[in-house]
Amino acid sequence: MKKSGSVAVYLCSNCGTDYPKWLGQCPNCNEWGTLGEFKVSKSKQGSKNRAPSKSTPLTDILQKSQTKRLPTHIAEVDRVLGGGILPGSLILLGGNPGIGKSTLALQMLGKLEKPTLYISAEESEAQIAMRAKRLQITSSEMKLSGENHIDNILEQIISLKPEVVIIDSIQTVYSDSIDSLPGSVSQIRESGQQLLQICKERGVTIILIGHVTKEGIIAGPRMLEHMVDTVLYLEGDDRYDHRILRSVKNRFGATNEVGIFQMQSQGLIEVENPSELFLAERSVNVAGSAIFPSLEGTRPILVEVQALVSNANFGTPQRNVNGFDLRRLSMLLAVLEKRIKLPMGSRDTFVNLVGGLRIDDPAADLAVIGAIASSALDKPIPQNMILIGEVGLAGEVRSVSQLEKRLIESQTLGFKSAIVPKYGFKKASQAPANMKYYQVDSVKKAFEIIFP
Repeated sequence: MKKSGSVAVYLCSNCGTDYPKWLGQCPNCNEWGTLGEFKVSKSKQGSKNRAPSKSTPLTDILQKSQTKRLPTHIAEVDRVLGGGILPGSLILLGGNPGIGKSTLALQMLGKLEKPTLYISAEESEAQIAMRAKRLQITSSEMKLSGENHIDNILEQIISLKPEVVIIDSIQTVYSDSIDSLPGSVSQIRESGQQLLQICKERGVTIILIGHVTKEGIIAGPRMLEHMVDTVLYLEGDDRYDHRILRSVKNRFGATNEVGIFQMQSQGLIEVENPSELFLAERSVNVAGSAIFPSLEGTRPILVEVQALVSNANFGTPQRNVNGFDLRRLSMLLAVLEKRIKLPMGSRDTFVNLVGGLRIDDPAADLAVIGAIASSALDKPIPQNMILIGEVGLAGEVRSVSQLEKRLIESQTLGFKSAIVPKYGFKKASQAPANMKYYQVDSVKKAFEIIFP
């Protein structure tokens, strides 16, 4: 006998659009094989009897709106969020298993002197309390719960009236109106929509902790990232003890902002000067090492670029890179061979950004190509020199953004000279006066200065 309490809907796992029948290709995002069936309770279908909401003039809202951010008292988190938590915002925090997402979330609530609620659908209250004891958190304003049913979670939020809520994790929350297991596309979509609704209606800030797939993206429908106000990723490498909190979406602050932490027994500890952390074990007067001031959001961080060039033992030379784009590396090697006449076709090339940091900044090109040439020629780059500039296919050195910030940070850490793009330096009116600058417009001229 056919069930009459639910109806079948086909949902795209990529964009979240639903359809009444199955299709091989999603008409909205044009992805193939992404539609899956799930069942929705008929009692949840439709909203014809719902009273329409009233609109409000913009001027009235501007006069009443005096929303202030709530500081977390963790400077690195406040930097990434744009100055603190904005009431009524929905935040998504993702990261690999064991990276420290739950630890960071618990530390945030522990420092807030406001009513807060930590809902862990994966651990019991006793397990959360044990972690809080290890982190030396004794906040009397924090409430713990091991609930994972969305209706019960909403009831707790309404009754306790917390200002900040942590949901750990969204993949384990489920609703009875959806006929599927927790963590499925339909369950995440339904739970996310209900949490978003109560978030905006009651002005409570909700932080969703999300699992990631093997590709490194947050598991579940892509629409979850579109739904939230801020998307944060906690990144790190098992070989290192530091963690990077990165903002990839922020409606109320700068994107690509980063916060640096060190994982210790008492939790995640802020790193006030990341440049010193990444340069602490730098080798001086060694060929194949260059220093580059990267710009992560609004913060400059000095990073050591290491390169090793050796003769290939096989017919095809190896091209291995950590923390840098492999295709970009191939382009720089072609520029070296074509424009500088440095043979690279029969040599293995290895490039590593020390500390496990990943850089997508094109201003790192000159440092990478300089480190490769230094290793190939077996000539070290001066230890007090930094290299900044984007390299084009013609071998030209192009200008980079916010050059002044990069130079000020370099001067603070004791660097005395810099090779900078000629065109971009003319606009850098706030550059430190006590550094020596070499303005170049091509890689060839830069090498004439580095390797006289």
